[in-house]
Amino acid sequence: MTDAHIVRAAAVQISPVLFSRDGTTEKVLDAIASAAKSGAQLVVFPETFIPYYPYFSFIQPPVLMGKEHMRLYEEAVIVPSPVTDAIARAARSYGVVVVVGVNERDNGSLYNTQLVFDANGTLVLKRRKITPTYHERMVWGQGDGAGLKAIDTAIGKLGVLACWEHYNPLARYALMAQHEQIHCSQFPGSMVGQIFTDQIEVTIRHHALEAGCFVVNATGWLSPEQVAQITSDEKLQKVLTGGCNTAIISPEGNHLCPPILEGEGIAIADLDFSLITKRKRMMDSVGHYARPDLLQLQANFDTQTVLKESLEVQPAEQFLIPNLNE
Repeated sequence: MTDAHIVRAAAVQISPVLFSRDGTTEKVLDAIASAAKSGAQLVVFPETFIPYYPYFSFIQPPVLMGKEHMRLYEEAVIVPSPVTDAIARAARSYGVVVVVGVNERDNGSLYNTQLVFDANGTLVLKRRKITPTYHERMVWGQGDGAGLKAIDTAIGKLGVLACWEHYNPLARYALMAQHEQIHCSQFPGSMVGQIFTDQIEVTIRHHALEAGCFVVNATGWLSPEQVAQITSDEKLQKVLTGGCNTAIISPEGNHLCPPILEGEGIAIADLDFSLITKRKRMMDSVGHYARPDLLQLQANFDTQTVLKESLEVQPAEQFLIPNLNE
């Protein structure tokens, strides 16, 4: 991509159809179509948006959340499946890159998974949140380093992280070192209140400055009626408000369009890639401003699995039955 390259990006703040994988998927498809009509070439959705973020795990003790956990298993997304096929078709039809968060089911486990579909509909990245945060550890398994990749797409090199993974500076640096140009971040939204909104603001603007890249951030949103569906306890309902900050940030740390802090909507902005060079000319944290002779990151990008086939062949004599008469 040249310095003169410009990409139109869309960050979607949207509410799920609670307890319905198919219903939420339809909202994703509608939002892709709407963003594409506005000229968007990149569309980013919130964290684990399909079927919905497990808000129940934030307000219920583990001993009481079994029913809701089981319901999430039933509505979770298998990759590949009709859900991913539908998103791939939409990406290909509109020629847009799509980043969407899903609750992925892999046999007996759930994962916080980020999917990136290129403009031709190809699923170019499936990564899992490396460490679920606090209450989330009762819901999701851990990911591995195989997904810590900045990937080439039709619009440039993309990196993705979810929520508090941004508080893991080494995870962020792994993507920075691969020269991500657009960083797609996702948060659940409708949690914790204004303090979460403020923290997201600091987090995404700092990463843009430090990485010298654009940040396209999407958070979810719950309507008051949806909050009441999740819990009838008025004190707990207050916990499931605020915390939204859907925004698009330049490499200089500036907002490129007004952020969306409440309700549904789509933030759209043009990303002028010359701003990346403008920022990195002064501070390239993985180039002329780095000191690899003093500080280096060592990363394991291997896929981790519980079963590995041994390629070592044991000498046949090890398996001979000894002659006890000798």
